[in-house]
This record gives sequence, structure tokens and C-alpha cells, in this order.
Amino acid sequence: MLYQLYQARQDFLAPLRITADIAGALLQEPQAGPLGNFLVRTAAAGAEMLCRTRLTHERPPYGIDTARIGNRCVAVAEKGAVATPFGTLLHFHKDIDVVQPRVLLVAPMAGHFATLLRDTVETLLPEHDVFITDWHNARDIPRGAGRFGLDEYIEHIVRFLEAIGPGAHVVGVCQPCNALLATVALMAQSDNAAIPRSMTLMAGPVDTRINPTKVNDLATAHPIAWFERNLIASVPSRYRGAHRRVYPGFMQLSAFLSMNMPRHLRAHLDLFGYLAKGDDDSAATTRKFYDEYFAVLDLPAEFYLETVEWRGERIDPRAITRTALFTVEGERDDICAPGQTLAAHDLCTSIKPHRKQHHLQAGVGHYGVFSGKRWQHEIYPKVRRHIGIHD
Repeated sequence: MLYQLYQARQDFLAPLRITADIAGALLQEPQAGPLGNFLVRTAAAGAEMLCRTRLTHERPPYGIDTARIGNRCVAVAEKGAVATPFGTLLHFHKDIDVVQPRVLLVAPMAGHFATLLRDTVETLLPEHDVFITDWHNARDIPRGAGRFGLDEYIEHIVRFLEAIGPGAHVVGVCQPCNALLATVALMAQSDNAAIPRSMTLMAGPVDTRINPTKVNDLATAHPIAWFERNLIASVPSRYRGAHRRVYPGFMQLSAFLSMNMPRHLRAHLDLFGYLAKGDDDSAATTRKFYDEYFAVLDLPAEFYLETVEWRGERIDPRAITRTALFTVEGERDDICAPGQTLAAHDLCTSIKPHRKQHHLQAGVGHYGVFSGKRWQHEIYPKVRRHIGIHD
């Protein structure tokens, strides 16, 4: 019923947003005089802000067409290497003769599309052969495709690594870090030839008992039945995944927004001001972030519930011996607090000390670990060095 109410609200507001969109386009025409221009820009800004009260449910484009290799710019083509109903192993193919380290970027399945890691991909591309786990929106996956829980998630990562071939490297960002650690441990236990040479875990919840955040407190404050009763809904009948049980992306986004509501309100007030003043560059930066942030993905219910309470095969990270480990955390991370990712070192006791590294990045929050200038100029060089040493 929850999803149906959300959809009814979206449908009810759709004509108003369409009207605002048309009005905003018409108001782009220049008016005579400074006062006229300011009033028109203000009205156009109001129309755009009304349009921006909606969420989108389709993956935005990565928009990565080129990469600079040395002194030349080369074309980048997206190629699906493996595809299942739940995800695609997407290869950012570059037509070059240079052999580069192959890197699988394991994206979170936490309410947003893998395009949230666009900056991560762009930064890795010039010096690495990059693949990404491009997860699909559960509301578009027919029920006949079956379940998708943590077991299936891990099976997908193994399958993707096997498709890339032996000698690859993996980088997990945020939510998948614990599942990625489990994947590599299981591959070590079964002596899988495609086990990665190195594993980088970035801002991920390996042990949430350490410095618990609001997100962690929510997970421990309620029994699993509470999550199933209050957070799980059925996909409306109009979509391909009709009646599939999901944790809706709009609910997860609401939870993220509530954690920092004053900051998001301030950002939108600033956006209105930029539009009214005609500051197009500042407006474009805010637009770009929220266009991505408001593109939401539904999670299969079983996957979400199993991330809260997982029962399955015993996994022993001590089995990992051949995969080097690098962990990265952000000093100001309020989603995955410092220490939670570092905990992987205590679990992977069979990896020799000189093959394990940790970096705590000063002055960044959660998203700054894998996006922005600190990621590009301070964190990435350490990730590049770790992969290069163990390639």
C-alpha cells in the first residue's frame, strides 16, 4: 500500500510539474531592463524548484565518452560483458594497445544507481581497465527472475570476476564492502583462480559495532520483523516488476535526507538564489549533484533484509592469503564511521602485514572518500599505488 500511495502522489503532482516545466522554458526569453530580467529569472527559478520536487527511477547516463591517456584523448565505449536480470558487468572499453590493471568497481546497491560512482570511474579510467557492477532497478525486474539476496549478490561478484579473468583487482565502495570481503574469503576457501590480486575497501561497514552511526543504531534498535513490516512494499502493477517485494528507493532517500535535512534545504535555497541571480555555473554544480542524488533504485526485499540480518554459510576471512588489502575511511563520515572499515585488517589475519594498508582521509565525509577533489588528488594516488604494487 505504501508504494501505491507514493505513486498516486507522483501521478497527482505530474500535471503541475509539467506546467511548471513549460512555464520555466517560456520564461527563459530575455526581458527588457535589469528589473524585468531579475523578476523573470526569479519566476523561472520558482518554476524549476517546483519541477525538482520529483524523483526519477531510471539510471542516468554515465556520460563518460573520453579518457586522457598520457598526452592523448581516447574514446571510451560502454560494453556489457555479462548481463543478468539483476545487474550488468559494464566495461568502460578503451581502444588502446597498453595493458592496464583490470579493476572491478563494486558499486553499492543502496537506493542509488551505480552512476553515483561516476567520478570514481573517471578518475580510475586513465590508468586502469575499469569494469563496474551496474545494478538494475528491482521495480523493473519481473518476479519470474527469482530472488536476489546476499547469496545471489555474492554469486554475481564471483561471476563478474571470473568473466574478467585471473589477476584482476576489486574496489568496493560503501555498502558492498562487507559482502565483497565475504566474496573474496569464499573464493579463497574454494581456491578460485579468479580471486583478485588486491582488494580496496572504501568507507564500508565491515564491523558496525565500532563507532556506531545513526544508520547502525536503526539496524540494532528494531527486530527484523519491524523492518519487514515498515520498510518493505510491493511494486505497483504498472511496472515490469509488479508485485515484487522491495525496499523502495524513495524511502531510503528519505532516510538519507533526514540525516542532514538542514544542509539539503540550504543547498536548495542556494540553488534558487543562483538561478534568480543568473549564476549559471554555481547552479549547474548543485543541479548535477541532485539530479544524480534524486535518481533512486529499489532494492529486492530479501537483499535489504539480509543486510540487516544475514544467516548463511560460515565465512572465514582468515582464508585470504594471496589478496592484498587496502582500506580507506573518511574522518567526518557519518554513515560509515572511522574504524568500521579498518576492522577488515583484524579479520584478515593471514594476509602478511606488508600487504595490508590503511588510510584515514582528513576533512572528508562519506561521499568525499570516492568523489571530489580530495578523492582525486589525495586518496586516488594511494589506491593507484596499492593496485600497481600488487598487479
